Amino acid sequence: MLVPAMIFIVNGILAQSTGDPKLTEVWQPEPKVIAPGKTSLDAPSDAVILFNGKDLSQWQHGNGSPASWLVINNYIQCKPGSGNIQTKKGFGDCQLHIEWRTPDTAKGEGQERGNSGIFFMGRYELQVLDSYHNRTYSNGQAGSIYKQYMPLVNVCRGPGEWQTYDVIFTAPRFNADSSLKSPATITVLQNGVLIQNNVSLWGGTEYIGIPKYKMHGDREPLILQDHGNTVKYRNIWIREL
Repeated sequence: MLVPAMIFIVNGILAQSTGDPKLTEVWQPEPKVIAPGKTSLDAPSDAVILFNGKDLSQWQHGNGSPASWLVINNYIQCKPGSGNIQTKKGFGDCQLHIEWRTPDTAKGEGQERGNSGIFFMGRYELQVLDSYHNRTYSNGQAGSIYKQYMPLVNVCRGPGEWQTYDVIFTAPRFNADSSLKSPATITVLQNGVLIQNNVSLWGGTEYIGIPKYKMHGDREPLILQDHGNTVKYRNIWIREL
C-alpha cells in the first residue's frame, strides 16, 4: 500500500516529508568539464581566441581582404578610413569577452568621441563610445544597444582606461517562411556591472528609422566598427553556446 506523502509549508516553500530524494536527482548527462582561466584576463579552455595579442589572423574586411587595423603592444587599434573588420568565422548564440579603450585624449563631443561598435551577427550593435562626462542621446551612449536600449547605468571609465564587456547573446530564430520565430536577446556587463538585462532586440541596428528583422543565417561574423576614431581592443574571446 502506498502511503501519501505529508505536505507542509516551510518558510513559504512547499516541502515533502517522505519519499525518495533520489527521484529528483539528475545524473545524466554530466556537464562537460572545461578549465576556467587562471586569472580574469585568461580565456576558458573551450573559448575561441579571436585576438591573441599578436596578429589579426582571425579577422578580415567585409570584402575578404586581410584586416588592416594596427596591432600595437598586444592590442588592436582601429585604422580610421580602412573600414570595419569582421571575424572570418560566423557565430550565433555566444558568450563574448572583449576589452576596449577610447583615445587617451578626449576630443570632440557626443558621438564624435571615441566611437566604435561591436556588431553581433554583423547587424546587432553594442555601442562603444567615450561616455565619461560626455552627454549624448541615452540610447546611443556606451553600453547601449544602439538606438534601442539605453544602459541601466553609466559605468564608463575615463579616456585611455581599459574597459570590459562580457556579453551573453542569443541569436534570433526564423520560421521557414522567413518570419520571426523568436527575437535576439542580449545581456551585458560592463566593467563587472550589469547594464543590459536579457533585453529582446527589436531587429537589426538602424541609424534612421525603426529596426526590423530580416532573415539571415544561423551563424554570422562579429564586426568591429571603424567610425573614424582610434579605438583599441584586446583580449577578445568567444564561446559558442
